[in-house]
Amino acid sequence: MKLATTDGVTKRFGSLVAVDSVDLHVRAGEVVGLLGANGAGKTTLIRLLLGLVRASEGVVTLFGEPPSRRTRARLGYVPQGLGLYEDLTVEQNLAFAAAVFGKGNGLDDDIARVRDVLVRDLPLGLRRRVSFALALAHRPKLLVLDEPTSGVDPLARTRLWDTIRAAADDGAGVLVTTHHMEEAEECDRLVVMSQGTVVASGTIDEIVAGAKTVVVNAGEWEQAFDALDRLNVPLALIGRDLRLPGSDRDEVTGVLDSAGIEADVRLAGATFEEVFAAIVMRPAAQSAAAVGTQ
Repeated sequence: MKLATTDGVTKRFGSLVAVDSVDLHVRAGEVVGLLGANGAGKTTLIRLLLGLVRASEGVVTLFGEPPSRRTRARLGYVPQGLGLYEDLTVEQNLAFAAAVFGKGNGLDDDIARVRDVLVRDLPLGLRRRVSFALALAHRPKLLVLDEPTSGVDPLARTRLWDTIRAAADDGAGVLVTTHHMEEAEECDRLVVMSQGTVVASGTIDEIVAGAKTVVVNAGEWEQAFDALDRLNVPLALIGRDLRLPGSDRDEVTGVLDSAGIEADVRLAGATFEEVFAAIVMRPAAQSAAAVGTQ
């Protein structure tokens, strides 16, 4: 069952096209990761999905109908700003959420211990857990999470992802944005945005399938790095190998030859991080070719 969909959705702010003809859907019981660099259009797409801004073109549905207060009551939302009242205590925030959406199932021990503390006095990781508690209190059918683990330590991120997975296992659909590539592996399906458009979607294996990266092994790797850096493409030093995902092997060889640098240049399978870098650093129209076999 599709809980949320966008069909050919476009959003313009004057001459700026923030979201361009995007198709997206979230089903019950799945975690969909929405990835992209800053400015890719992720937050605008979420606001469109929630009905907080109107689409310039296309159709948005929540639970099979246009977004409304009634449909939004069936979802849990954690915005980047967490949506908490910082001058109220944890308990007061929870009481407000319960009055709006209905009671939850109680608090975990960590949150219960700070129920009388003002939200502004909590560390960021605990504030995020409180925000999750508010979003989950009414057993929502859909969770929409915008950068929910930003700024927290690895242990806190793991705990929050345990909560996300538990919600999906209980039948909720989850749409989550993230900057952390390792978190992509926690998602059942990924949607990658660049410059307002969807440039890749599917599982990690589906997105990476067939993608290649150019690998350069040079005795003078520092000079090779400086020469290849002028290509303005993703470039990383891994051990003593330089890796250039989405680049053309002949072009790389030509740059090295012109600089008088001897090197072994070969193709290898790309990692998801490399595919992502190749996608977001290239114009949307070139993205498919950028991650293909060269």
